[in-house]
Formats: sequence, structure tokens, C-alpha cells
Amino acid sequence: MRLVDDETPFGPWQPVGLTELTQQLLRAGQRRPGPVLVAVDGRGGSGKSTLASALADVVPGATVVHSDDVAWHEPLFGWGHLLDQHILTPLAAGLSVSFQPPAWPEHGREGRIEVAADCPLVLVEGTGAAAGEVERHYAATVWVQSDFDEAERRGLARDVAEGLNGDEAETLAFWHYWMDAELAHFRTDRPWERAGLVVCGTPVEPVAAGTLLLSRRTPLA
Repeated sequence: MRLVDDETPFGPWQPVGLTELTQQLLRAGQRRPGPVLVAVDGRGGSGKSTLASALADVVPGATVVHSDDVAWHEPLFGWGHLLDQHILTPLAAGLSVSFQPPAWPEHGREGRIEVAADCPLVLVEGTGAAAGEVERHYAATVWVQSDFDEAERRGLARDVAEGLNGDEAETLAFWHYWMDAELAHFRTDRPWERAGLVVCGTPVEPVAAGTLLLSRRTPLA
């Protein structure tokens, strides 16, 4: 697995069932008011969204908050205050969230980010979701470790298929623009050093359905 920015290589990897892991995450946050808050962070294309969705599917009523929605049309990695003040702080106090990021109406995007106070589990996924300025809110942080080249291949294929950033050439240019900011962020923030759990996002061999490969950094409460 090729890593960059002196990222710590983790392992050994052990298969763990999604149900088992979600139960551990719920126990880790049971002493806090409101939903159990879990960050799922990693590089672009590492598999964060897939992991968060799979974990949420195990827990009825669980919600996934995508940091991309908070960051939409905000400066790259300059949106942590929005996540902190309008989503994590109220949820940590046991309050519901109904938040429309300021860039949404400015750019014609409708809707709001909605999370009920009685939601049992909130998975905040995205690159930068576990940044140092917000990590105090989380009961647990998961770092999705990935092979740099494979994550780039997957991320570009996804973005080209979705057509989010124009044609293939424009998508490639945006990816490199994004990667410059991502590398700078991780170079200083180093979230893998604070993560209690590390999941392999780019396994070499297929993993059985309903399981993932886990390297545990610290025991969950």
C-alpha cells in the first residue's frame, strides 16, 4: 500500500463484522447526550462514503452527514467552523439540527441538513471530517487507510461517471487542484494519529460481505 505525507502504515488487518463494529461504536458514545457521533475520515476515493453508508444501514434510524454538503462552495478545508457550530455542537448537546449552509441559497441549492435529536448514530464522513478543530465532539474516529494510487483511480472514475466537475479533462484538473489542498491539510492535521480505529479502504483481496478489515488503535469505551 503506497502512502504519502509520512502517513503511519497500519495493520495487521483483521476481519470484523459491520454489526459488531457498530455495536462497539454505540457503546463508546452511550455516556454522552444525544446521538453517538462518529467521524469517518480518509483521502479522496478511499471508501469513506461506502463505509459510512454500510455502518448506517446496520442501525435503524442512523444518519450519515456528508462533509461535502457542508463544504459545498466553501473554501477548501475552510468550513470546519460550520460543521462545528451548526451540526456537531447542537447534536452533542442533545439538540436537533436543521441547517442550510450559507452557500446553498447563494448558488440556488435547496433543502437543509436535517438530523433528529433522537437519532441513535450520526456518521460524519468526508475528507477533513475528523479535523483537529472538531474532533472533541466525536465518541470515535475512524480513519480509512487507502493505497494512494488506487484511491485516485477510483475517485477519478467516480467523478467522471457522475460528471460533477465537467468533462474528463476538467475532472482531472479539478482532482489535482483538490489533491494539492488535501495533501496540505493532511500534512498538518494528521488525523490518522488521533483515530482509534483504522479500516482498510483498498483491500488487496476481496472481503466477505458484511465485513471489513480493521486495525484497532485504541480500545473503545
